[in-house]
Amino acid sequence: MVKYLLALAVLAVAAWAANVKLYMKDGSYHLVREYQVQSDRVHFYSVERSQWEDIPLDLVDLQRTETEAAARKSELEKETKIISEEETVERAVQQEVRRIPQDPGVYWVEGKETRVLKPGEVSVHTNKRRSILQKLSPIPAFSGKATLEVAGAHSPNIFTDPAQEFYIQLSETERFGIAKLTPKGVVRIVENLTYNPVAKDIVEEEPTLMGILQRQLTTDGLYKIWPKDPLEPGEYAVVQYTDGKVNMQVFDFAIAAKPAK
Repeated sequence: MVKYLLALAVLAVAAWAANVKLYMKDGSYHLVREYQVQSDRVHFYSVERSQWEDIPLDLVDLQRTETEAAARKSELEKETKIISEEETVERAVQQEVRRIPQDPGVYWVEGKETRVLKPGEVSVHTNKRRSILQKLSPIPAFSGKATLEVAGAHSPNIFTDPAQEFYIQLSETERFGIAKLTPKGVVRIVENLTYNPVAKDIVEEEPTLMGILQRQLTTDGLYKIWPKDPLEPGEYAVVQYTDGKVNMQVFDFAIAAKPAK
């Protein structure tokens, strides 16, 4: 559809620029397809009458005609460049989309290969026990405070690029972002939880989300995301969740420190 619209735009611009206003010294003009100055007359093809005609040269305002024709040519070149650039961007986006699987998840591209960032094992840890959290399972019952954690002291997914780009394919409309994780022993804390026994619900403290930039690549939930500012060395995760529900999916990774020179 986009390519079709771009093609129509090119044709419209070309048609707009194909005709020239041949101005007369009295301010009127003829709409012509082309014209030629021949001695004491101007030979032109009339768009209105679809035929070649002649008019005395001393009646024609050539300076105004040529000035406007040059301006129209310059405008055409600008429009053509914009359309070409938009088409180039569209092709690049389609190439990106073709590289990413349609299955929900998080991916990154390494050279010519598309890699899968697997979700980590997430659990709710109270002062008494730790319960594995499944996306569709009931929330583990607890009282007081708890933490949402991902297993492992360090992520096995290590990147050296502090501006690492990811692709996230959603299965449903949810929030997502890049969260900073807090290492604690053999786990990393994603966010804190508090159980309200009166309201009988769980209050989530927002994870420490980093500023991100994002681009929606398809209408069915494929996004490209990357940090707004380079990430400091440490533990992070691409997170996907719904407000008011402890259903967070955590795709953990780490940014490695640069080796000392």
